[in-house]
Amino acid sequence: MGLFDRFKKQKTVEAKKSGAAREEEELEIYSGMRVEVTAFDGRLLFVAKLMSPRGDRAELYQYSEADIPEDTEPMHVRIRGYHDHERKAIYMEGIISPLPQHVWRVEELNVARIGNDRAFFRLDTNLDAAITTFGGLGAGEKPCKLLNISVGGARIASEYPYREGDKFLLKVKLLDDRDMSAMFCQVLRVIAKEDSEFEYGCQFLELNESDQEKITQNIFAVQRKQRGVS
Repeated sequence: MGLFDRFKKQKTVEAKKSGAAREEEELEIYSGMRVEVTAFDGRLLFVAKLMSPRGDRAELYQYSEADIPEDTEPMHVRIRGYHDHERKAIYMEGIISPLPQHVWRVEELNVARIGNDRAFFRLDTNLDAAITTFGGLGAGEKPCKLLNISVGGARIASEYPYREGDKFLLKVKLLDDRDMSAMFCQVLRVIAKEDSEFEYGCQFLELNESDQEKITQNIFAVQRKQRGVS
């Protein structure tokens, strides 16, 4: 390899590195970012808004129930946020400790990585559900299985064929003692399975913050029931 080629290759590598660095700089942690706080064993602890980031410190304003007592000792956690403008997940770590009124102090906050993957905690389920479509020959309600759910979407299984981009209403009762949940969905991925069954990756549409909080509360309740926590 000639001197010019080596120089060109070095410049290309430096450009890629500087590009990645610029991306991390541009994707700043901002006040009001919605985050999910999880333990290192993958357990969802609570959902919050990250507020007042200052260097390696910030505060978390909890708006879901917490799966840890509020008088707990400082705890090393993963904090996963979602950059609304860039549509990217921001993976952070930090030490949290409780403050009054459902607020948590974060120290030693750092960004571990930035990814294009989904940002929301996803809870595995196996629940009976129903899909309602509107218009066309296949309009009406058909049964399906809810395989997993997050505040942003769900994975379902059905023997009925749908296409990417199809929209429908998904209805499911996440817990016997809770109201039926109904989410307007759009199919993002179609996966053909054996026995003429399909699985669909769906995103929720037209959810406001109140809807998101309600889904989050239900996900917490299901998780606690699965773990045998009252």
